[in-house]
Amino acid sequence: MKPYEQPEKHSERPHYEGVARAVRKDGSVYYRASMTFRRKHISLGSFACAETAHEAYLEGLGLINSPGQSLNSYTSDSLLAFEKWVSILNFRDNNIYFGNPIYVGQRLFYYYLSPSHVLKFDLDDLFYYASHKIMCRGNHYFVADYGLQVSISSRYGIKPYAKLGKDFRFINNDPTDFRRENLQILNIYHGVACERKKSGQYIYTARIHIRGNYIIGRYQSEQEAAIAYNKAIDILKKNGVAKKYTANYIDGISPSRYAQIYTDIAISQKIIDYRPPISPHNR
Repeated sequence: MKPYEQPEKHSERPHYEGVARAVRKDGSVYYRASMTFRRKHISLGSFACAETAHEAYLEGLGLINSPGQSLNSYTSDSLLAFEKWVSILNFRDNNIYFGNPIYVGQRLFYYYLSPSHVLKFDLDDLFYYASHKIMCRGNHYFVADYGLQVSISSRYGIKPYAKLGKDFRFINNDPTDFRRENLQILNIYHGVACERKKSGQYIYTARIHIRGNYIIGRYQSEQEAAIAYNKAIDILKKNGVAKKYTANYIDGISPSRYAQIYTDIAISQKIIDYRPPISPHNR
């Protein structure tokens, strides 16, 4: 260095409140925004530059400090994800923070999949969905549980093969309202479908799948249809059908009454006569 040269001064990075600089494994730099509210540290997201991260921090403060801000105030140009808006506003209004997009109301809570796609649940389900993120594929809602995809319908006694309108229904016709008072299970048995006739009367059809669907019969009660399904299983097994079926457990009926219905119940002649096709290897 020559005597007259001055050492170069390193410019200091400006300090942005609520922003922390971070480095990825590949060496690239990004900035994390966060804030603390009611002694809770809340991560607000990661951003490419410090200025944007600081703006996100200010947006988060605005949600906390502006009572007029609501979920309806959210716009697509918000720096914070909509899920984060839901979590922050619920914390502000209800004094409990959830990582999932949950907002607690009176006697129920809302789970926001998007600003316009909202599910409703009983408060009894709150802490389950606080720890299980809901995902959506078409009209199918599911959570990840121990590495498996579990349909949320199964929590309410709705079987995987159940059809809306035949096996269950939403009483208020809102398919996003999973409060138990709004769910009516029309059929709880394997192979039984409830159908409403033009007269308003319900009829119960028992079906079984062998190499295609076979109608076992139509009955006046779901218990009769469920017992007919069990009887069809026994007949098919006796006839040499190797497929394994799950029999229905009939609750609230005495063994003698079950035996009487089982003996008297009519079964389709196609079931009685069915024989499995003979494999060429067994000839």
